[in-house]
Amino acid sequence: MGEDITPPEVEREDIHTIDDDRFAPESVCLVTGAASGIGRAVALSAAANGLTVAATDIDEDGLDGTAQRAAAMDAEGAIETVPTDLRNDAEMDALVDAATELGDLRFLANVAGLQHVDPIEEFPMDAYDEIQDVMVRAPTYLAKRCLPHMREAGGGCVGNMASVHGHYVTSDKVAYNVAKFGLRGLTQSIAAEGDGDVRSFSVSTGYVKTPLVTGQIPDTAEQRGISEREVVEDVMLGQSRQTEMLAPVEVGNLFLFGFSELARHLNGGDLLFDGGMTLTYA
Repeated sequence: MGEDITPPEVEREDIHTIDDDRFAPESVCLVTGAASGIGRAVALSAAANGLTVAATDIDEDGLDGTAQRAAAMDAEGAIETVPTDLRNDAEMDALVDAATELGDLRFLANVAGLQHVDPIEEFPMDAYDEIQDVMVRAPTYLAKRCLPHMREAGGGCVGNMASVHGHYVTSDKVAYNVAKFGLRGLTQSIAAEGDGDVRSFSVSTGYVKTPLVTGQIPDTAEQRGISEREVVEDVMLGQSRQTEMLAPVEVGNLFLFGFSELARHLNGGDLLFDGGMTLTYA
């Protein structure tokens, strides 16, 4: 694979600093999937903006790497790692409890994701169930647990990592497609019940240079009988007006914008940053 699609490291100079009084150490941002990719970028963006971050993932080594990266860039806010299996309610309860012990829990970023590539007729239901548990049920459960704390803190916001696959679908990814549409439904449900105290938004991007994306390229190539380069150029970027994938830090910046007062009228909406993929055609 070319160097242009290698997952890049997050650099401090690429993180936007947003002036928001709530972006302070006493405010906590809980981030799932924080061991790598977009989750790591959101955690680092939040810490660089002064928030205390409760970073969670099942990958403990990856979480340690995220904390080390924050220290290396002298992030203003602290990253506290809380390893959690999002398929387990008791562990999610402990995660939320740990986050509230760090300060006022104001922000929740549901980023954790899985992928499996197979046509529907061959799709293993255990993989389907796991994807729904991690990508739909866990975000719903965490929102259920976090909303009361957000209201108690005087307001908060939930950001959900959706995708162009929450707008239209591609073949051989039925569980992922269903999950991303589900996250957009969750986003709107939180907005409907937030009563103005708790906002919500989703972020829908095209392909991002993450391990999850680059890791599925060989499977997609095999499924379609094409080369890995053709997967990138024709399948992933073929409909986009852009010629390169997003960097994870660009998505991290979108989450922090969504959490900030700059986005106070963003509630239930979707930030569609897909390079024109879903709205244009050649």
